[in-house]
Amino acid sequence: MTDISDDHVKVHFRMDIDEHGWPPASVESLWAVILGDGTVRLDNTPWFVRGVACDDIITVQPDHEGVLWAGRTVQPSQNCTIRLIVLKDNGSAAARQSVLKAFDRLGTTGEGIECYRMVALGVPPEADLPKIRKLLEHGAEQGWWHWEEGCVTAAWKATARA
Repeated sequence: MTDISDDHVKVHFRMDIDEHGWPPASVESLWAVILGDGTVRLDNTPWFVRGVACDDIITVQPDHEGVLWAGRTVQPSQNCTIRLIVLKDNGSAAARQSVLKAFDRLGTTGEGIECYRMVALGVPPEADLPKIRKLLEHGAEQGWWHWEEGCVTAAWKATARA
């Protein structure tokens, strides 16, 4: 994510909670840059929202209190969102940092959150998608993490068949 400035706003996304109580909230807010035509460009990687990624352009609608609510995606960024629950060392700060470092070398961005032992990765289209998938699968096989696809592209899906 870039530095937060005056042109940034919070955009709220409603989420459905599954039978296991996940995600742990019914609303997630993401930073975005106002584009001025009823749309924003998302400026961080979501922890829980499905179907969006950093740099996607989405419509927003303010409610009666001025809170911006997410609408539909009008221009996908071609970035992917991948999330991991870090199991190694019980998801310690050091374990989360080593995960971020390993994926950073392959072209991703990301951040960790302690209370859920999570790492959220932003995967741009120019990142090494096959190596990222291989590392994700290897780490899952080794019991280092569980992972999920929060938002993926056709290019990402093609790595599953490679």
